[in-house]
Amino acid sequence: MMYLQVAAGFLLLLVAAEFMVRGAVALARKMNISPLVIGMTIIAVGTSMPELVVGLEAGLSGSPGLALGNIIGSNIANVLLVLGAAGIVAPIVSKEGSLLRDGVVLVGGSVLFTFFCMQGSIDRVSGIILVAGLAGFLIASYRREHNQGGPDAELHLEEVEEVGNLPDKIWIVWGALIGGIAGIILGADLLVEGGVSIARDFGVSEEIIGLTLIALGTSLPELAASVVAAFRGHADVAIGNVVGSNLFNILGIGGVVSIVTPLPVSDQIASFDIWVMLAATALVLPLLIWRWRLNRPVATVFLACYAGYVGLQAYGVERALAVF
Repeated sequence: MMYLQVAAGFLLLLVAAEFMVRGAVALARKMNISPLVIGMTIIAVGTSMPELVVGLEAGLSGSPGLALGNIIGSNIANVLLVLGAAGIVAPIVSKEGSLLRDGVVLVGGSVLFTFFCMQGSIDRVSGIILVAGLAGFLIASYRREHNQGGPDAELHLEEVEEVGNLPDKIWIVWGALIGGIAGIILGADLLVEGGVSIARDFGVSEEIIGLTLIALGTSLPELAASVVAAFRGHADVAIGNVVGSNLFNILGIGGVVSIVTPLPVSDQIASFDIWVMLAATALVLPLLIWRWRLNRPVATVFLACYAGYVGLQAYGVERALAVF
């Protein structure tokens, strides 16, 4: 039964997130909201909504370790799995100057998030600081791109173009939006309940399930969106999806969930997984600063690294580190 819950949760999150984003974008267009704002906020929040709902569901149900593991594991999966898969479909090269500031903020936010993790727990004050950092970043980004335009703004417009259109009937738009949100909530509930049951059945920690199984499930919307964008010749959109999603994960989701409930940090996360997340985040910078080409051989290495990370979790990180 628990495997069916996880599978159903995966499917619901993937489909519901797609409908929610399409409904939200269509409603924003009807309200004459700028495509730039849609790309910077609605799409970024929409693709990260599964992580947010899963994090809140896990935290409120007494499984904060699963919530923290999901945030860290999703950021690792977004870089190694999502960019790797998109790079297999089509080589990825960022546009000159696009997302450079976003990448720097992502690294800075990741370092701040790591600092809070090293304190042993992410408390309410830390959560408020993270959310305030995200709000400040969004406001500053909107002002800069609205006034100056440039490659960042163009990329956000491309993200809006990648979202499929809905029929121009308001009841369909609201139905997609409300139905998508309901589906995400139900999918998150099934995924958390099934994930916790699997952890107890196999005798592993909830953090491990969050870092691997749950993180993979909540990263499915980013994976689907990035692969489809690569097929359509907009492979650079994959970088925007990953940078935006990872920023929302550590600052927005990590902040909101820790405001609701403190997130204790296990020894394994503090000594290993958070550093893997930082290393994966650092891999994005050469793509943005020096415009390195993420071709198929490099993308294959990314995927192999992710497979190795998941395999290491399955084998046991502490047991593997003890060998060295």
